[in-house]
Amino acid sequence: MNLHQVLGHVNQIEKSKFINCLDKVSSEAIDKDKDLAQRVANIDGQLRTASGSEITHLFSAASKHFEIFVRDQISLGGPQVSLLVNILSRDGNSVARISWIERLYSNEHKRMDKLSKEILKEIKDAENSNDFNCRSLRLLIYKDCFESAYNNDLRQNREQKVSDDERIILNMLSNRLGITKDETFAIENLICPVSKNDVQLALNFLREIGVIFVKRKQEVLLPDEIFSLLHRIQNKELSDKYSIRVLRSLSDAELSNVLRAYGQKIRGVSRQDKISFVIHSGVSIRNVLLKDMFENNATQNTRKERLKGLIEELGINTPRLGTTLDDRIDIIINSLKTCSKSEMDSLSTSGFNELISFLSEADLSFLKKVQEDFEIENNEVLDADRLRVLGISPVDILYVFTNEDIRKIRDKKGLSKRGNPRTVILECFASANDKLIENYELLATRNLAALHAEGINIREADLGQKFEEITKAILEQLGLNIDEDKRKQINTAKDKADIIISLSDDDVIIGEAKSYKNGDFSKYSSTSRQVKAYVKRCEANNMRVAQVLIVAPKFSQDFIESAEMDADINISLLEAGGLKKILDAYKTRRNPKFSANLLSKGGLLKADLIAKTI
Repeated sequence: MNLHQVLGHVNQIEKSKFINCLDKVSSEAIDKDKDLAQRVANIDGQLRTASGSEITHLFSAASKHFEIFVRDQISLGGPQVSLLVNILSRDGNSVARISWIERLYSNEHKRMDKLSKEILKEIKDAENSNDFNCRSLRLLIYKDCFESAYNNDLRQNREQKVSDDERIILNMLSNRLGITKDETFAIENLICPVSKNDVQLALNFLREIGVIFVKRKQEVLLPDEIFSLLHRIQNKELSDKYSIRVLRSLSDAELSNVLRAYGQKIRGVSRQDKISFVIHSGVSIRNVLLKDMFENNATQNTRKERLKGLIEELGINTPRLGTTLDDRIDIIINSLKTCSKSEMDSLSTSGFNELISFLSEADLSFLKKVQEDFEIENNEVLDADRLRVLGISPVDILYVFTNEDIRKIRDKKGLSKRGNPRTVILECFASANDKLIENYELLATRNLAALHAEGINIREADLGQKFEEITKAILEQLGLNIDEDKRKQINTAKDKADIIISLSDDDVIIGEAKSYKNGDFSKYSSTSRQVKAYVKRCEANNMRVAQVLIVAPKFSQDFIESAEMDADINISLLEAGGLKKILDAYKTRRNPKFSANLLSKGGLLKADLIAKTI
């Protein structure tokens, strides 16, 4: 969930905490940042009354200064804040109930405490050793250096803490000594123990410095922009979900080499446990690709050729492979860092839900695997909308399975064995959605026999919902912003709008999709009651309804006249065949220009004319 969406979900008190921090950072930085100064001038100093989009644009301009501010504040926050940041910056934890975050904190504290005791025992065994190749001695060296950095302040009669400058040196030291981030944190816990019960204080601290928002005192929201910012502070080049993709593409021998590089046992350790160690230990994926996965005597050419193969296995399309090892590593990391939006949009909502349903049938433990991999609370309903809010794409859930399991699932579906199995599965569900769009008018008229004749296997009970989903998919392809967050915000158990199209921070179009079997759609009285209830819900949530759009196969003359004469709301009517015609025209144009304003003319819209103006 991006910052703009989060701001629309929280109250003014929560916004104020963030705005206060942003205001402070901006005020201190405008003298040396002309672009930021211009953004502040555009708001005319009225940041507290600025719109969500203005705040988002200002944050974008001030992000590098905000990052420095947050980095300094976290270093002052103590070890419990650092532990909480480690939890919140994992995939799937950016939107979660406070009670669930507290449970994750408790579990992480126990795991870290156990590791601290193991390291302490290992260090004691190495106190008389002079062998630098001994892992225990390297752990002892790091412990002594951290202890020295932590106690330095006592000499100047100041509070003990590790400064950001000292932290940079310690990070370099741990990297050179081959100590994982997990181990460094466990060693820090030996010097300055992390409190088990201060999670609420740590949450409040992060809230006060503008890192998190709390919705209705129950749910923690971490915007995508700050999620990325925390990764930069942690020197984390890739999210865990992308690192897992890389690790799943490595052989067992290569994974064993990684574990061996960090002094871990490899005999009797399963492939999945090897991957879990790398992910939970905070091992740098760049180090894995640069040296850890290879034998010590591997030549430069051998490493470059292996990375070339890895680029192909990951399905990365690149015009150039790069001439050096670092070039190829950059291609892998940068491609994975920038693939989020395209992967999130790779399937429509209906296609994504169908994929989830298929995977659940193929493997009964699928949903449990998703919950475990992304640390999602057990009582969460995992549908397409919720997974997208959590930043989890259709491609991400396919990587929940091992390479061997995903091949079995592909074969069970009877799909081609050529190409990347995950890509093949994804394309299967994308093409199924395309087929429904091609037969959109049959779906609108609930023509079950004709749909079956076209090879579309669908139940009669699902026709209405599928028509709604495909209508959304078409509007999305036309470039409109289908806002599921706002739709959920206004929906109640009784009143449930089909579609909400966001025009701006506060302006929306309400969409209603009506499939109908017999003749022209004529139920104006009941439909108008529905949409007027949605309008009231929007207005109660400070949204202005610019237009109501009703899509149906055909409209009766009485329906059209009633809509045109309705003085309470502005209604536009669009026939399903007309919407399909507009989409076809949009796809054929080289630089199509479609605006939501074309749907706001009122009355029965002339699809032929709209198609010509695109």
